[in-house]
Amino acid sequence: MKAAQISGAGSAFEIVDREIPTPGPNQVRVKVEACGICHSDAFVKEGLFSGIAYPRVPGHEVAGVIDEVGAGVSAWQMGQRVGVGWHGGHCFKCDSCRAGDYILCKNAKICGITYDGGYQEYMVAEQEALALIPDDLSSAEAAPLLCAGITTYNSLRNSGARGGDVVAVHGIGGLGHLAVQFARKLGYKTVALSRGKDKESLAVKLGAHYFIDTSSGNAVEALQKLGGARVILATAPDSKSISGLVGGLGPNGKLLIVAAALEPIEVSPLQLISGRRTIAGWPSGHAKDSEAALNFSALAGVHPMVETFPLENVAEAYDKMINNRARFRVVLTMTDKSA
Repeated sequence: MKAAQISGAGSAFEIVDREIPTPGPNQVRVKVEACGICHSDAFVKEGLFSGIAYPRVPGHEVAGVIDEVGAGVSAWQMGQRVGVGWHGGHCFKCDSCRAGDYILCKNAKICGITYDGGYQEYMVAEQEALALIPDDLSSAEAAPLLCAGITTYNSLRNSGARGGDVVAVHGIGGLGHLAVQFARKLGYKTVALSRGKDKESLAVKLGAHYFIDTSSGNAVEALQKLGGARVILATAPDSKSISGLVGGLGPNGKLLIVAAALEPIEVSPLQLISGRRTIAGWPSGHAKDSEAALNFSALAGVHPMVETFPLENVAEAYDKMINNRARFRVVLTMTDKSA
């Protein structure tokens, strides 16, 4: 099979021939059909995550078909369409696992980091990392939903907002374009926040009831005219811009951050105290959360906007993503040599 690997921190992608892997106990082999490229794949590419064993194949937005099952696997069968996201398995033994918080498992495996991910034609995954993909979603659509999709959907459905509440989405990029769709389909009064009037038509097409151009007006005042936001979901990694949105929250409002910005957020205690406002972060979720995001997307008609590249063009695809030249999501697709 073909695989795109990184031989060491900071090295270039290499397309190599590898033996097709064999699943061990409690594992399955997935014939990969599509794999999304995510900003956090830089953890492997640049060696930003400690303890990575190289060479390593990145990729945690994997969509494909079960090709073989290992010993002890009873819940999954050959031929099922499955996805594997960031959460790549857990130990079942630690306090977090006993509490059902698998994403916080201290021994958690991470797809594409602690074991080889989806930038290859076949991969092996732990059975508890699998999410069933509905037939209504293509593999290229399903792949980004296993990271960007689960992150935005899972954060919104657990945000405390109810139908009819004002929910604002900051940024209309790879995460934000999905968040706007989810917010609308979940029944929130959806507000899109982005720089430039040219983004308005897209925001409305995605489902936003209102659009606020943050470059030409006061976003805080505009949100307060709508009654204040119950939730502001920050999807654009700009800490300065995120900091400036706190005043747009209504009473008991929550600034919910999924954008992995490196700079600190600045907020005064008075801003939080005066309206009982809160600031929180949200990671993605485990496999059942991924399955919920996939099912809701199929049911409600939420579709990621993707650019596809063949596996052999992985360097071009990764470069386009990491340098923010991809408008939304980038997805690698595999070629079936037997066809």
